[in-house]
Amino acid sequence: MVSNWKHFSTIGGILVLLILVPLITSRTDVLTWLYLTLVYIALSQSWNLIGGYAGQINLGHAAFFGIGALAARYIWIHFGLPLPLAVLGGGLAATIFSIIVGFPAFRLRGIYFIIGTLVLAEILRLIFYTILPEADVMPMKFLGAYSLIPRYYLSLLIALLAVAAVYWISRSRLGLGLMSLREDEDAAEALGVDTQRHKLLAFNISTFLAGLVGGIYAYYSAAFRAGGLFEPVWTFDAVIIVFVGGVGSILGPIIGSVFFVLLKQILSLYLPGGLHVAVFGVLFIIVVLYLPGGLIELITKLRKSTSAEEHSN
Repeated sequence: MVSNWKHFSTIGGILVLLILVPLITSRTDVLTWLYLTLVYIALSQSWNLIGGYAGQINLGHAAFFGIGALAARYIWIHFGLPLPLAVLGGGLAATIFSIIVGFPAFRLRGIYFIIGTLVLAEILRLIFYTILPEADVMPMKFLGAYSLIPRYYLSLLIALLAVAAVYWISRSRLGLGLMSLREDEDAAEALGVDTQRHKLLAFNISTFLAGLVGGIYAYYSAAFRAGGLFEPVWTFDAVIIVFVGGVGSILGPIIGSVFFVLLKQILSLYLPGGLHVAVFGVLFIIVVLYLPGGLIELITKLRKSTSAEEHSN
């Protein structure tokens, strides 16, 4: 009971601090760093649901991020609808697309599913680079009123929603079903779990959250090329964060996102070109080989070691 109270008070304190940040400082670099961290928390949690809990390695996550971004941007700017509805529209567009591709996609298993999702995102990337080759620039009336603060608060809201959704699902019957098919799909089916239904539900929720994150990015970015929204980096960043932080856990993507964004900012200052990407690739390999539980596993081991030393003394 005391432990739960400490956890809730810590979470509450962090949340209050995050809410107060724009009132404490107006530094653009601080708000940008926090914005990016929150975006990656939401994006990695969305991937964690399908890849970490359901065990379905989706390498086409960028497809749903991109669809959400394009839909939200179009609804917001061209239809003139309020931003919350535009972002919600982006999430729904990504979900509708996931329903269309989900049924044939989940007829594939293992490596075939992984390759199929990667090919899907690449096809969309090439299509949008072809049909929309020019950059989409935010109109001047929006640029004139541009402020990081509402974008920061929107990213905080979506990050909280993503964490809360994955937390609730992980403790529901749906979550138990997802974890059972992750461990052994054939055994789960033998025990009466409707694995196809569970996979589709997880996929739809995961892509809805990815679409919302795309909507945040469409609101944040002053200009982007449509094809760039489907670049593999939007998938692989989320995958790296989840595995480095701790796959199939709630705290893993949060810790991984903080670590990822902070290290990326530092490395990009001191390494030429895109060499920081190679550093993350090496880090990913090291974690997978020697620390499969991610930073969460490392923190747990350190806590147990410290606790054992205190008891021995």
